[in-house]
Amino acid sequence: MNRNTNCAVWIAVAMSACSAPPAEPGDAVERNEPALTPALGSAAAEKTADGYTIIRAKQKDGRETEIALKAPPGVQVMRQPGPDPHAAGFPLAEALAGLPKKGTLTATIHTTLGVLECDLFEDKAPNTVANFVGLARGLRKFVDSREGAWVARKYYDGTTFHRVIPDFMIQGGDYLGTGAGFTGYVIPDELHPTLKHDRAGLLCMANRGPNTNSAQFFITEGATPHLDNSYTIFGECQPVDVVHRIARVPQAGPGNTPITPVVMERVEIARRTGPRAAPAAGPAGDTGRMPTLPPGVHIADKVPTPTPTAPNKTAPTKVAH
Repeated sequence: MNRNTNCAVWIAVAMSACSAPPAEPGDAVERNEPALTPALGSAAAEKTADGYTIIRAKQKDGRETEIALKAPPGVQVMRQPGPDPHAAGFPLAEALAGLPKKGTLTATIHTTLGVLECDLFEDKAPNTVANFVGLARGLRKFVDSREGAWVARKYYDGTTFHRVIPDFMIQGGDYLGTGAGFTGYVIPDELHPTLKHDRAGLLCMANRGPNTNSAQFFITEGATPHLDNSYTIFGECQPVDVVHRIARVPQAGPGNTPITPVVMERVEIARRTGPRAAPAAGPAGDTGRMPTLPPGVHIADKVPTPTPTAPNKTAPTKVAH
C-alpha cells in the first residue's frame, strides 16, 4: 500500500490521518521520506507528522509492506466501509443527468454573506466538474466518517468556508468544517494549459499534493501565479466583492477560521442561457490584485496559524492521503 493512499483505507473519526498541517492553502508539501525507526525483527515503524505510526514488514524479496496503522492517543480509527461505489468512474453525463443540454453550466453558491454565481469549465476540466456537480446534487457518494458509511446527499449544503486568508483565497467544502474531513476517494488533477491563476474569482480544487483532489475547493481573491500547474481550475465566480467580504471576516484560533461561520446554505447547479449579468462594482481602488506568497506556499486542507502580517512560513510537513 502506498503511503500517500493511507486515507483511502483508514479514516480517523476524531482526527483524520490526512490532517497533518502543511504550510499554506493545499500546500507545497515536502516530499522527503521520513527515516524509518527500526522495530523488532523484520518490521519497521514510521512515525507520521500528525502522530500516527505505520508498521511495515519486510518481505523475503526485500520489499516493504504496510501491515498496521496505530493512531495517536484519543483517536479512533476505522476501516473504510467498502469500496467506492463509483470506482469505475463518475462521468460528466451522470453528474448532469436531468439538466438541460444547452447553456452555460453554473453553480450558484448561496452563502450567509452573499451569492456567488460560478461558471463551470466543463470543457476544460470535465472530471473535476463532474465530481463537484455530482457532490452538489447528491449523486456522487462519499464516505462520511461520522456515519462510517458511503452516503449520498447534497454534499456542500450547510458546509462552511472554514479557512479564509485576505489577499489570497477563501476555502471551503469540508463536511466536518475543520479542513480535516475526507470523502474516501481522490480524483486526478486537470491542469489545462490555457487556465492560469491570474485573477480573482477563480474556482479551484484544494489538494494535498499531485492528484489528491476530493471535495474541498478554494476561490482566489487575486492573482496567484505561484499556484499555476499545481491546482485544478474548474470555474470562475462573480461577484468578487463577495469573495473579498468573506476573506475579511474576523478570525480566531488556528487555521484562519472565521469567528462567525460563513455558511454555504445551498449550492444550486443549473444551465444559463444568455450572458451573465455584470457584477456589482468593487470598492474604490480595488483592482482584485494581491501580492504573491513565498515560494513553497500551497493551498492545503489544514495549516498552522499564519503570522499577523504574512502567510505562515513554517516549514512544510508531509501529508499522507
